[in-house]
Amino acid sequence: MNLREREAAVRRILDRRPPVVPPELCADAVRRGGRMLRRRTAARHVMWLVLLAAVVAFAVWASTTHPWVEPPSTTTPPVTGW
Repeated sequence: MNLREREAAVRRILDRRPPVVPPELCADAVRRGGRMLRRRTAARHVMWLVLLAAVVAFAVWASTTHPWVEPPSTTTPPVTGW
């Protein structure tokens, strides 16, 4: 297909009458978009609540178990020289 044939094909496509769009298409798109935004907002709120609960749970665990402190020795060193 050379340049003139491509230009002719494009002109034929552009000269056609555009397809008829159903009148309820805009209302459906707005309704679906609003629903998607509400779901996304709710999901974001749930994720923040889960993150907050995880931070609180970690803080409570860390304050009760003190993981940064070395645990006491369970064995005693041998006593010699008595």
